[in-house]
Amino acid sequence: MATAARKAPAKSKSKSDGKSPNLSAPKPAEFTREEELSAYRHMLLIRRFEEKAGQLYGMGFIGGFCHLYIGQEAVVTGMKMALIEGDQMITAYRDHGHMLAMELSPRGVMAELTGRRGGLSKGKGGSMHMFSKEKHFYGGHGIVGAQVSLGTGLAFANRYRENKNVSLTYFGDGAANQGQVYESFNMASLWKLPVIFIIENNRYAMGTSVSRSSAETDFSHRGASFKIPGIQVDGMDVRAVKSAAELATEWCRAGNGPLILEMQTYRYRGHSMSDPAKYRSKEEVQKMRSEHDPIEQVRVRLLDKKWASEDELKAIDKEVRDIVADAAEFAQNDAEPDPSELWTDIVL
Repeated sequence: MATAARKAPAKSKSKSDGKSPNLSAPKPAEFTREEELSAYRHMLLIRRFEEKAGQLYGMGFIGGFCHLYIGQEAVVTGMKMALIEGDQMITAYRDHGHMLAMELSPRGVMAELTGRRGGLSKGKGGSMHMFSKEKHFYGGHGIVGAQVSLGTGLAFANRYRENKNVSLTYFGDGAANQGQVYESFNMASLWKLPVIFIIENNRYAMGTSVSRSSAETDFSHRGASFKIPGIQVDGMDVRAVKSAAELATEWCRAGNGPLILEMQTYRYRGHSMSDPAKYRSKEEVQKMRSEHDPIEQVRVRLLDKKWASEDELKAIDKEVRDIVADAAEFAQNDAEPDPSELWTDIVL
C-alpha cells in the first residue's frame, strides 16, 4: 500500500567503528482493526501451510529438501504491507512463506512441493525453486547467497527504467558471510540502486550460531564500509516490520540508494526437515514460542481491544485450514508432469 511521506530518520553511529550510517529504528506501526485482522490471517495461512507441508514430508509426499518458515511469519507479512504494484521479491530456499505473502496460489505452491504438474514450476523445481513473474516473485534459490546479486540486478533494472519500484532481497545470517553479498552491496551503493537487503537473522546458519560464525554479529552494520545505512528490527512483531518496511521503501523510492534491514527473528523448526536441531535446547525454543510468537501477539491484541472474539478468530483459523487442506488434496491427487516436460524451459 502507498504511504504518506515521513520525516527522514536520524542517523546513529555504529557501536563497532563509529562510522556506520545506521538509521534509528522507527516506532512500531499503529494498526487499525482491519490491518490487525489481515496480518493475523496472512501469518496464520503461512503457519498452517508450513505445518501441513511438514506433515506431507513425513508421509513421503514431499521429497528432497524442505525448509519451513514457522516462527518467521511476521517478516514477510509486514514487508508486504508496504509494497506497491511492481515491487519485486527474491529470496533463498526457505521460500514458501514469501510466495504466500506475494499472493501465489496455495495450490500451486503445494503442488510444486509434491512435484506435480499443477505446481508453479510445473513440478520441476520443488521446494527451493519456484517463480512467478506475474506476481513479481523471482525465486526461490538453492545456492546460499546467490539471490542477493540477482535482487541487486532487479533493482538495477528498476533504476534503468526510471520507475519507482523496489527490490526486496532476502537472505539469512549465514548467507550474509558470502562474498557475492558484498559485491552486491558495493554495486548497489555506488549506483544508488533501489534495493532493500533484508537479513533474516534467525540466529542459526544451519546448526551454527551467529556468535560462532560471524565476527560482526550486528548485521544492520554490515553495509557500513559501503555507506549503506541499516536498521535493526524486531522481526517477531509485525507492526515493527511494517514500520521499518514503510521507511525503507520510502528511502529507496526517493532515490537514496539501498538500505539494510536486519530482522531479528527465530525459526521454531530445524534448518530443514532432516535437521533434529540438537544444537539448541527445547527450553530456548519454547521460550521464544511462549514470549515472542508473532501470531499470538496479534491474537492477544485483537482480543484485548475487543476487535475480535474467540469465535471469530476460530472461524478465521478454520477458513485458513480449509484453504490449506484443499491445497494439500490437490497436491496429492494432481498428475505428475509428462516426461516431455524435462525438455521445456531449458536455456542453453
